[in-house]
Amino acid sequence: MRPTRIAVFLLGAALTLAGCRSSATPQTPAAAPDAGGSERPGLQPVSAFDGISDRTARSVALFVEAGRVIAHPRCVNCHPADGVPRQGMEQRLHVPKVQGGADGHGTAGLPCTGCHQQANTQLVGATLRSIPGNPKWALAPAEMAWVGKSLGEICEQLKDPKRNGGKSLEQLHHHMAEDVLVGWGWDPGPGLQPVPGTQAQLGALIRAWMDTGAACPRP
Repeated sequence: MRPTRIAVFLLGAALTLAGCRSSATPQTPAAAPDAGGSERPGLQPVSAFDGISDRTARSVALFVEAGRVIAHPRCVNCHPADGVPRQGMEQRLHVPKVQGGADGHGTAGLPCTGCHQQANTQLVGATLRSIPGNPKWALAPAEMAWVGKSLGEICEQLKDPKRNGGKSLEQLHHHMAEDVLVGWGWDPGPGLQPVPGTQAQLGALIRAWMDTGAACPRP
């Protein structure tokens, strides 16, 4: 790789982390971390919804709780319709400017793996701590876009194989409960707010939602 290309990648890595940790107004790398820092809020267990006697209402309530993960910016940021990933809790456009490309893995000149490695890349310094990484790092296809949609709209989309990557509900459960890229949301790196609860808790909520009819909140 030519020195200029290396410099571009290194600059891109630094700007990526600055973007993840800055406010909506462009700032220097000394910007504040994600809102909420690294504290992990909890998820209610499935048993918390046993008192809802109406099956459909219980199903909706279960999905709303699971939606605290599904609609969390840490997850939604990789589900844009325009091919541009978002960053941070404010869902800013990715810095540096990139595109997911035809397969969600970036373009020929700037693939996602140019900065995003197999695991979070730790950096030296108080303001640039790590670049997010995972073996499956990529954008979701455009037909699976969630950015700007209500939880009810996302729910209906999740049940539609034409808009959920061709998954059955059982495959959808496996994706939520066991997929390693989904699991990254609980370990996003220092200074970045994780999604609530645990992946096992999300899996249990999705299973209970399915078992009660997979009802959706109103769009």
